[in-house]
Amino acid sequence: MSEETLERTEREEELAREGWTKKFTAVEGKLEGYVQMYQEMGFEVLVDVVTPKSLGQECTTCYSVTCDLYRTIYTRPKKN
Repeated sequence: MSEETLERTEREEELAREGWTKKFTAVEGKLEGYVQMYQEMGFEVLVDVVTPKSLGQECTTCYSVTCDLYRTIYTRPKKN
């Protein structure tokens, strides 16, 4: 199931209204490089916690055990 077909959580709706675009979810050890890459491309970056509610049903079993190891990256164009 693609992210576009998943129902958005209230948090995702709030972030979308603020101009944030959800990119992907990654394990914490890899986040720093992704954040730096998006910043170098001129984006603001938000790293948000992952909750079982924010995942699709096929993901909840694995992630629910280790949610604290994952974060979701959101970006938006920098405001001048």
